[in-house]
Amino acid sequence: MTSHGWLLLGTFLAVLLLTAKPLGIYIANAMEGRLRIGRPFENLVYRLCGIRADEETGWLRYALALLIFNALGVVAVYGLQRLQAVLPLNPQQMAAVAPDSAFNTAVSFVTNTNWQGYGGEATMGYLVQMLGLGVQNFLSAATGIAVVFALIRGIARHSAATVGNAWVDLTRATVWVLLPLSVLMALFLAGQGVIQNFSPYQDVTTVETTHYDAPRLDSSEPLKDDKGNALTDPAETRVQTLPMGP
Repeated sequence: MTSHGWLLLGTFLAVLLLTAKPLGIYIANAMEGRLRIGRPFENLVYRLCGIRADEETGWLRYALALLIFNALGVVAVYGLQRLQAVLPLNPQQMAAVAPDSAFNTAVSFVTNTNWQGYGGEATMGYLVQMLGLGVQNFLSAATGIAVVFALIRGIARHSAATVGNAWVDLTRATVWVLLPLSVLMALFLAGQGVIQNFSPYQDVTTVETTHYDAPRLDSSEPLKDDKGNALTDPAETRVQTLPMGP
């Protein structure tokens, strides 16, 4: 490992150690409802969603609530990908994602795996990225936090019959933990010049010419020699496509 790599690793560990206790205390207070600031907003969310915040459930109802919630997430993300061609905010006219890839991506993001078996810049439109994948980045993480706290309560309470309220835990994890952290990171990234727009991809002329081997095509299919190797021809370009988007 290079000295730069060791420096990054040391910085990461230092930040982790310094923030572990204060952030842990904050998360515990947020998840147990001990934060006074913002309580009216939290109560408003519960009233609008018909959630009884003072009602706790046993582990079975808690688990079923999370399973149903995340199953609906799989359906939503899958549907968005399959309908992508007719949805707005798709300036590059991305086609609908294939059924197998759409299902794989939906399960991946809902389970907080975020494994991508596709080229994101050439596959997903802006709406699918925001409403599907972006939302699940929050909800899947909130589900993980909720499960951890339910497990902690089950161990700490010994003989108690309840482990909390799944909907309350999801709300608090999203509103008081994940959203504040995302706002801080968004401000940092914006300050570093990271783009955030809905513009179509931009074609720009590069300073130097790029030389590459272009595959020979026949009816959009690559040609191969007797050994199965792709046939190519020398090519060059001075145009580069820059992805835009949120």
